[in-house]
Amino acid sequence: MRIVTLDETTRKNILSDLLKRDPNNYGEYAETVRKIVDDVKSDRDAAIFAYTQKFDGAELTAETIRVTEEEIAEAEAAVEPELLAVMKRAMKNIRDYHQMQVRHSWFDTKPDGTLLGQKITALESVGVYVPGGKAAYPSSVLMNIIPAEVAGVRRIVMVTPPGRDGKVNPVTLTAAHLAGATEVYKVGGAQAIAALAFGTESIPRVHKIVGPGNIFVALAKKAVYGHVSIDSIAGPSEILVLADETANPRYVAADLLSQAEHDELASAILVTTSRKLAEEVSAQADAFVRTLSRKDILEKSLRNFGYILVAKDMDEAVAAANEIASEHLEIVTADPFAVMTKIQNAGAIFLGEYSSEPLGDYFAGPNHVLPTNGTAKFFSPLGVDDFIKKSSVIYYSREALEPVSRDIIAFAEAERLTAHANSIRVRFEDEPKDESAADA
Repeated sequence: MRIVTLDETTRKNILSDLLKRDPNNYGEYAETVRKIVDDVKSDRDAAIFAYTQKFDGAELTAETIRVTEEEIAEAEAAVEPELLAVMKRAMKNIRDYHQMQVRHSWFDTKPDGTLLGQKITALESVGVYVPGGKAAYPSSVLMNIIPAEVAGVRRIVMVTPPGRDGKVNPVTLTAAHLAGATEVYKVGGAQAIAALAFGTESIPRVHKIVGPGNIFVALAKKAVYGHVSIDSIAGPSEILVLADETANPRYVAADLLSQAEHDELASAILVTTSRKLAEEVSAQADAFVRTLSRKDILEKSLRNFGYILVAKDMDEAVAAANEIASEHLEIVTADPFAVMTKIQNAGAIFLGEYSSEPLGDYFAGPNHVLPTNGTAKFFSPLGVDDFIKKSSVIYYSREALEPVSRDIIAFAEAERLTAHANSIRVRFEDEPKDESAADA
């Protein structure tokens, strides 16, 4: 891995490089996605079936697009018992963590006859996109469905591309069933997002769409936003390790590669105050790459978006970490808890040398659907809050409204909204006028 001295110029150059990975920069795919979305919106099932045949090589009909109970049972029987047990243990941790995020409605009453509050309501329906193909990502299934189920969403719809045999990966399907999906449909890509957003004869529309996908899925989510809500436009995976001279270089190198192997656009960055650690991590990373199965992807990812930055002190290192705002941030220092207090921008924070990023990906419980491409400056991890909506509640008695009615009328008239003012005035038009005020 390349080693660079951290300064203003290198910081700006690295930020510029990282922003090139933003899905919003891939405009050449936008027209293709727009056509798919429009086709599904107008032709509905017919477009879904045609695109599934074209992109996935599977023939679907209205009778086969939805996964059946028999297919779920067949899938569960095909999953190794050991993996099934692991998924169930991970599910418990994920559910326990998200239960802590649950909000409740609240109401505040006053002696003057007012009641103010906030009513929490779960979304009625949510669509969860899960990538398909040769790979299976049951962890993403659990991370997207469980918080929706904990929030109380009644209809949780999963869509995922089928294989050429028209079947869903058994591990993916089993995870969906265990997590609480109420419906599963065999459709992927931009066409699946459009189906969830607008509905077809076979797939009723939903109110929100979550879940990761390729550039076509990301751009489709962007295209339908406003018709439905979405979680985010997810970019490539990324990790930043913040370390001092106490860090184990072998651990750090291994953790950097755990994200670099995702794809060629993945980013892996070490920011350290130790030149010695930088050199040792670089050597360890090079050695690991030669032995790992995704060698080609790792090499391209590190060449394009892999950096080891040497900072003059921890304050400079923390400033760089906050500016990059990484999806995953590991703090491997003598006192990681003290350093954590200075972090403002990160999707998930891992503290200490035994809290490696894959712990969060699979098992610990916090959600692994995280903000990417610097959006941790204003976005949060996926959670229960993403599956609820809040309504304000206002109650005033006549006795509570009367003393403030003149204030409201004055405010409305200042904005020249006389109907607003009248709405308040008519409620007290039978009140006797204050003669002393009139004489004055």
